[in-house]
Amino acid sequence: MATRATKDACDLLDADHRAVKKMFKDYETLTGSRARSAAQKKMDLARQICHELTVHAQIEEELFYPALREVMKEADLLNEAEVEHGSVKDLIAQIEAMDEAGEMFDARVKVLAEYVEHHVKEERNEIFPKARAARKLDLVAMRDELEARKEELMAEMA
Repeated sequence: MATRATKDACDLLDADHRAVKKMFKDYETLTGSRARSAAQKKMDLARQICHELTVHAQIEEELFYPALREVMKEADLLNEAEVEHGSVKDLIAQIEAMDEAGEMFDARVKVLAEYVEHHVKEERNEIFPKARAARKLDLVAMRDELEARKEELMAEMA
């Protein structure tokens, strides 16, 4: 079992959560800007957020959630997490289909931030503690798998 001094899969996923949260804060700051360049910066930042979330969701769905399903008795938390991923993916598709940053673009990014915040809270407070308590789960080895797959996906999307 991983000690808290050792970085595990949950720490890796949570680092992604913190990075995206910072991007959402940066986006929010840009929504108040009157600079001409703000609209393009918002578009670029929103696309980066969508890219990061797409990769994050994929590594969770391919590796993290299936491993948890094998060791967790109750599947309801994982089922909810996957449904939340579906809602996030739908919003990402809507954002990526837009070609200008206007009020509806901002609204979609704001709702995406709210969905992600809710999802992160559930993972941190419910899923990660259960994952760490599962004796049959090597979260340190899984971290390495998640990291490798994340690098592959980022390279494919670049």
